Amino acid sequence: MRLLLISSYVFVSAVAFSPLHRQSYLRIPTSLSATNGATDEYYSIETTNDGPQGGAVHKIIFHKLNDKDTDTDMPPIVIETGKIGRQAAGAVTLTRGDSVLYATAARDEKPKAEIDFLPLSVEHQERFSSAGLTSGSYNKRDGRAAEHEILTCRLIDRPIRPLVASGWRHETQLLSWVLSYDGIRSCDPLAIVSSATALYLSDVPLLKPVAAVQVGMDEDGSFLLNPTNEQMAKSALHLTVAGTQDAILMIEGAADFLPEEIFLKAVQHGHDAIQILCKGIKEFGETVGITKNLETLKLPPDGLQQRVDELFTAKVDEMYATLGTKEEQGALMSALQKNVVETLEEEFPDESIAIKMAFKDLLSRRMFERAKTTGMRADGRELGAVRRIDIEAGFLPRVHGSALFTRGETQAIATATLGDSGMRQKIDKLDGLEEKRFYLQYSFPPSSVGETGRVGAPGRREVGHGNLAERALIPTLPSEEEFPYTIRVESLITESHGSSSMASVCGGCLSLMDAGVPIKKPVAGIAMGMLLGDKGGLSDENALILSDITGTEDALGTMDFKVAGDRHGVTTFQLDIKCEGLTFETMQRALEQARQGRLHILDEMDKVLSAPRAELPPTVPKIMSFTVPSESLGKIIGPGGKQIRAIIEDFELTNMDVKDDGKIQVSSFNAQKMKEAEEFVMNLIKGGAGGGGKTERAKYAGPDPVEGETYTGKITGIHPFGVFVEILPGSEDGSTPGLEGLVHVSELARDRIRNCEGYIKSLGVEELTVKYLGVEKGKIRLSRKAVLEEPNGERKSETRTSLASSAPSMEEDELAVIANAVEGVHE
Repeated sequence: MRLLLISSYVFVSAVAFSPLHRQSYLRIPTSLSATNGATDEYYSIETTNDGPQGGAVHKIIFHKLNDKDTDTDMPPIVIETGKIGRQAAGAVTLTRGDSVLYATAARDEKPKAEIDFLPLSVEHQERFSSAGLTSGSYNKRDGRAAEHEILTCRLIDRPIRPLVASGWRHETQLLSWVLSYDGIRSCDPLAIVSSATALYLSDVPLLKPVAAVQVGMDEDGSFLLNPTNEQMAKSALHLTVAGTQDAILMIEGAADFLPEEIFLKAVQHGHDAIQILCKGIKEFGETVGITKNLETLKLPPDGLQQRVDELFTAKVDEMYATLGTKEEQGALMSALQKNVVETLEEEFPDESIAIKMAFKDLLSRRMFERAKTTGMRADGRELGAVRRIDIEAGFLPRVHGSALFTRGETQAIATATLGDSGMRQKIDKLDGLEEKRFYLQYSFPPSSVGETGRVGAPGRREVGHGNLAERALIPTLPSEEEFPYTIRVESLITESHGSSSMASVCGGCLSLMDAGVPIKKPVAGIAMGMLLGDKGGLSDENALILSDITGTEDALGTMDFKVAGDRHGVTTFQLDIKCEGLTFETMQRALEQARQGRLHILDEMDKVLSAPRAELPPTVPKIMSFTVPSESLGKIIGPGGKQIRAIIEDFELTNMDVKDDGKIQVSSFNAQKMKEAEEFVMNLIKGGAGGGGKTERAKYAGPDPVEGETYTGKITGIHPFGVFVEILPGSEDGSTPGLEGLVHVSELARDRIRNCEGYIKSLGVEELTVKYLGVEKGKIRLSRKAVLEEPNGERKSETRTSLASSAPSMEEDELAVIANAVEGVHE
């Protein structure tokens, strides 16, 4: 029986409980010294009676987390409970500087007897109002979770899940909100701390306090604890680490080819601070006087595990000795489980779930014993061996870059697509709009595991795996100055039996090289596993490290440690465990074994494609950039955008992107035409004739518009920067064109619009009512927002061409319209 000491009381692990030793609740009483203002070198605890109706409010203030840090501007971390959210099972606010997070833990009254897993769900929301913004949707309501919020949910869930007592079957939910954001430091580690603390203060049997920090590195190689966003932007290491006072539970992050020994020191640096946080939160719990509900834990019947072991140990060993494929061993395992249930269901009635769990425990222990005594795994490999690798590069004829990567029974089709700046991925975050030049999108269809299921928007697992593979490849990419293309990699998983995310790294790297992207170094990834004799404890010297784990070893083992990098250092890492923690000694062994496996995979990749292709495929448009004075942009764009469209047409360009700072990027399949376009633009801004070098185009010859007047005209062009509208018609015989002007994206609506094309498409109109604002730098400026802000402007501005008298008002029509347009961008 394992004992975990809390204050002067003994907390008995739920795994060790039998029905004879059950208690209804475990009470951790209020410590009088703590409530009277207990202090520590690193933190202090206070209790006041200034809550609602004079209730007690408990507060812990972490003054510092590390003696080694030199950042004297780091504000204290303050966790408070008792004032807000008192009807939740646990609720806290966490404040650091001007950033404030609110987290709650809640659980259903009755457990779900029919399930055999922990029903824990996590939600995290970064409210736009926390940064003084509002959602882009017309009704100003924050929409579905963005990618970053999904990734933060995963960060919260992964370290907490292993420490909830075995047998807890109450539906449990953790909710987290960023209520105020100062823009200085990331709130991700704070979300883990606040959510874990809310759960620890509740009656849910979370065994130990859990905390997290972020670690960066400055140019001198010194580690930075919870660095600022500015520091992190320059850091060669982005590490989030979570754990208990005793061990590591989760790591996540990326690095710029960081040697393993430096990575280990960074993890240790973070864990030093985690120990302080956990020690303080433990005392904080004693101060609050938390109660843990152990009465409803679903524990196995006495003698069940012993009976399963007696009857089926030999059959499990025989099954592992077959050394079959995933399908063959899966069929044997399913048949054996059915046999176990049929054999014991009469002896243990209504305990089919407990029987299956006891069988799974036997599978795990026998897998460990087989590997320990014979050095062989269930599929016949040695502990450090990697499955057979098969690679085919360039197998899709019209794709810019492609690779088929197969490792054992895991397979990925990776493709690389190159384009200009218009192909960038745009993501709304609290820090503003982020434009990603490189992004990797991962898909895991149900057919990859021989099943049917929902196919649609990516789930949390797909978002997480794609992000991991993306971060693994970022350090090897050339700079935009060296290679001006936007790069998109897609990974389609076609078979899965362990670590499809690392297959995506290998396949993605090969597809980049096949597309001719001049990467710095080839990158590969591998997933490491661990087998323990006692899954409930910490890793120790008996822990067995497995290279390139299969899905079965992932399910029955206690660790999933993904590491990617080149021959000399790591670029990304992700650790999840199912025991109570990972020691540094075990992590060091796992990293070295991962390095050896990574070198083997890189050798196999080199046999097929050792360097990027010398030339880009003919299907890739050529790109060139040049810069002009920003005051000349009006001449290049021309009235209503006529000039820029003429340049694109006359010089056969694919696209021409003009930035406010004067940087111009042009793309075309004809390099000579691009050069001619640049020469023409440079001549144009010096005073030469417009029109793309051809016959001068006819100009508008009608009456001039009146500044401040409202006009209704047809939409003639939609671009990321705005919409062109013809406000006055041309001649009836077509000899002269109409007068066009630009409605800049900032003038389209009263709320910020992030996707012009999606917004206009959602409106379903062919005309817009706009106000003429005059001419600036040769450009006719129009505003739809100015019309909307006039009295009754909502109804007037939404007049449609065919239903002018019956069009719904702005308030009715745009509620869904703008929301759909913006949510499309989030996805």
